[in-house]
Amino acid sequence: MLKKLASDALGLSDIGKIIGPENYDKTDADDYIRHEDNEKIYFLIKTKADEYCFTNLAFIHVDGENAVSSKRILKRYPYSQHQITNVTLETAGKVDLDVEIKFTLGHQSYSIDVDKRQLDKLNDLYKALVYMSEMVHDNNILFEMAKESLDKAANMLHNSRSSDIQMVDQYKQLTEFGFSWLTSARDKYHIKDFGDVFEKYINN
Repeated sequence: MLKKLASDALGLSDIGKIIGPENYDKTDADDYIRHEDNEKIYFLIKTKADEYCFTNLAFIHVDGENAVSSKRILKRYPYSQHQITNVTLETAGKVDLDVEIKFTLGHQSYSIDVDKRQLDKLNDLYKALVYMSEMVHDNNILFEMAKESLDKAANMLHNSRSSDIQMVDQYKQLTEFGFSWLTSARDKYHIKDFGDVFEKYINN
C-alpha cells in the first residue's frame, strides 16, 4: 500500500520515470537488493506497473504487467549469467513524449519507454550498458584464446615421444595445471560485478 502511494506521489504513468537515489526506498525493487553481497542500485526506471532496476550485480525487473491484480513478479538476471547485447537508444521526435532504450539479456529482450525530459540521464545508462556489452564480448574472446592455448599444450604432449610412465605423470601435471589455468582465466574474464562501470558513467 505504501509503495503504491509512493508511485502516485512520484507522478508515474505508463512512460517510465528515472528515480533518484533519494527515492529508491519507495520502490519494490529496493526490497530485493542483496546488501549482504555488497549489491547496490545504480539506476532505476519506474512506471505504474513495472520497475527496471540496474545494480552492480544484476538487472531486476519487478513485473506488474504480467501479474495478477496487484501482485508483482520479480525477475532477476545476473550479468554473469545473462550477457547484455543489442543495446540501442531511440531518441524522441518533435511530437513524442518518450525516448526508448532497448537491450537483450541472454535470450530476454527489453524495450523501456522513458520521459524524454530525462534523456540526459538515460544517455548515462546507455553508455554503461554498451561498455558492459563490449567488455563481455572481448573477455569471451580472451577466454576462448586461453582455452585454445591449453589445448595446444595438450596436443604437443600427446604427440611427444615420452615413455608411458613419463606420459602418465605429464598428463597428471597438465590436468592439474589446466584446471588451475582455466579457473584463473575464468575468474579474470568472467565479470560478475560491474560496479566500476556504473561508477564511471552514472552521475547521480
